[in-house]
Amino acid sequence: MTTWKEILKDEIPAEWGKLIDTYEAQMELRKQGKLGEKVFAEARLRKGVYGQRYDNGQRHDGVRTRDLAYPSGEVVKGPDTLWDAPGMQRIKIPYGGLTAEQLEVLSELADEYSDGILHITTRQDIQLHYVHIDDTPDLMRRLAAVGITTQEACGNSVRNITACTLAGVCHDEVFDVSPYADAMTQFLLNHDDVQDFGRKFKVAFSGCAGHACGLVKMHDLGLLAQSREINGETVRGFTVFVGGGLGTVPHQAKVLAEFCTEEELLPLTQAVARVFARLGEKKNRNRARIKFLVAKLGIDEFRREVEEELKTVPRDDRHDAYIANLSDFTYKPAKAGMALNGAPLPDSFEDWYRSNVYRQVQSGYSTITLNTPLGDFTALQGFQLADIARRYVGDNIRLSVEQNVVLRWVADADLPAIYHDLCEIGLGDPNAGTIVDITTCPGTDTCKLGIASSRGLTAELRTRLIEKINLLPDAVRELKIKVSGCFNSCGQHHVADIGFFGNSRRSGNHKLPHFQVVLGGQWQQNAGSYGLAVGAVPAKCVPDVLDALTERYVAERGADENFQTWVKDLGRKEIKAMLQPYMQLPSFEENPGYFSDWGDSRVYTIDDIGVGECAGEVVSLFSMEISKAESTQFEALLALDDGDYQLADEQAYKAMVMAARALVRTKHLDVGDDYDTIVDEFRSRFYDTELIYDRFAKGKFARYLFKRHEGTPARVNEDYAHQIIDETQLFIENVHTAEQRINGVIVG
Repeated sequence: MTTWKEILKDEIPAEWGKLIDTYEAQMELRKQGKLGEKVFAEARLRKGVYGQRYDNGQRHDGVRTRDLAYPSGEVVKGPDTLWDAPGMQRIKIPYGGLTAEQLEVLSELADEYSDGILHITTRQDIQLHYVHIDDTPDLMRRLAAVGITTQEACGNSVRNITACTLAGVCHDEVFDVSPYADAMTQFLLNHDDVQDFGRKFKVAFSGCAGHACGLVKMHDLGLLAQSREINGETVRGFTVFVGGGLGTVPHQAKVLAEFCTEEELLPLTQAVARVFARLGEKKNRNRARIKFLVAKLGIDEFRREVEEELKTVPRDDRHDAYIANLSDFTYKPAKAGMALNGAPLPDSFEDWYRSNVYRQVQSGYSTITLNTPLGDFTALQGFQLADIARRYVGDNIRLSVEQNVVLRWVADADLPAIYHDLCEIGLGDPNAGTIVDITTCPGTDTCKLGIASSRGLTAELRTRLIEKINLLPDAVRELKIKVSGCFNSCGQHHVADIGFFGNSRRSGNHKLPHFQVVLGGQWQQNAGSYGLAVGAVPAKCVPDVLDALTERYVAERGADENFQTWVKDLGRKEIKAMLQPYMQLPSFEENPGYFSDWGDSRVYTIDDIGVGECAGEVVSLFSMEISKAESTQFEALLALDDGDYQLADEQAYKAMVMAARALVRTKHLDVGDDYDTIVDEFRSRFYDTELIYDRFAKGKFARYLFKRHEGTPARVNEDYAHQIIDETQLFIENVHTAEQRINGVIVG
């Protein structure tokens, strides 16, 4: 049977193809028990492959979800490993940019490999749930063939780089940050300097300071577009923020550099990454984000470390070569811009136009936002939306951090027609960007860390708010609500006007789902300030709490007083007193309804909360690098089985070099990929110093590498291929032993 690897071999970028092949080999090694679970977990997480939670009353027995019939109410304990049942696949969409073809392929994959739902994340990613791990390599290849990767979608790495969905069409931006986000994505992807972090690293770009845009002040690294007049010329650059982050303890980012030119952007980013890798926490993952390092050192000392590191960053032609190609980053509208012509408008068009349409800086064009409840749309809607995009906007599709789809470069004259077509496929709802448009994380539906049903609560709040949206004053319509299923702020509750995050309380012998109320965060000004928790209320009371807060805000606010100011003036003591009546806990006998979560009729429990995979475990750089060598050696074995002895030799030799490089990088991070350099560094640092020696082989296994490095043998046949594969295995084991000895794990 012809495989996807064979079908798409000429369409997949070579480097991406190698990464997928390595991952597939690691999968096979793990199945055979030849690769440790901890190392494999980090390897698959870096490919965006997660385990997920199964506590929702559905059967999961290793068959794809779409092939299962779920008996109502049947509850089966979830699987122990990803091999037992489907998991989740995260897919990186840099700055949220999609073409119609890419959307179509994503929809195909959702239909074929998952439950037919595409979920938009708060990092402009796409997630597919209930994907079996055995399907992930082919899924990745089909994505790679249309320019999409899952590489480093999770794990202790640089996550998807985000940017404002209005970049390039905004009235207030300094310049379009999209091509810079694109260039940084390509530069950092699988870069050596971003492989040794203790935790994840998030980057965002924003074109202006005033709006939410890229939310640069809540990121590990935030880039805010600026321009300056230097020697009579306008020079583009960025204010660089570092050390921001939400999570359990939010940190506001600090200014690392007031102005970094576009030529300095990538070297500076590389230096920040190297400092984080070198000085960041590695043992305690709860303190391993860069925000803790910045707080520990102070911004002045951190800045000094970065400045010193910049002096050691190797020169790379890519540092400024991308600038010459910035003008190539252009937008091709499907149609010429034309004004609305006064034709009759569809029913409800005005409401949709008011909330979902943004007039672009380019005359005759608008950007429209599709309000996708809970961040979900179906595969069928994806196919239909791809057709609509081709008809009206071409490839100008973006995903937003508020979990919506955005279509840019819509000719104004087409707005009534596209609204009609969107309504036909169920994506024409109004109220994008209003209080109805609630951001939410997966919560207890699929996340192992979920404490309360964020999606269930969001669905209930949306239903109630939609019923009365036209009765709400503008001051309330414009509020931002964000919901997280636990304290980790994946739903970004800290930067909402009104945020909620899941927790639990006990009444008698039963636990109740609760949500902590967080008030006064600022979405604008690039996440300008964080809200404060003011008290936890039972999940079933949250809608009433929301009503109480908004009604009092309307009644008491001063002229033009925003919600943040009102909350601050009211004070936490008064707010707590207002919430107190909702915080009373009934007994189970008095009100059993309180003891189930939104969207779930079962009695609430948190006994199945597991270890989250959001960041993975801390795995050493050596462990990750040597696992790649092992998977390459396994590919040599496969080539031997196929009778391709030349390829078997090449892969075995490559595996030895990769193993040598893994050891060299523990001493010399910048060794690069040149085989001669790697072997020379390995010889001088480990062979000549006898660090690679053991009490038996006395450097014999290292000489296998040196012999093969001198040149390809005259005859490459089956016997030779078998021999070099055996030698490669021995060499890799020798490298493992040397690394352990050097680090004091073993003696001998």
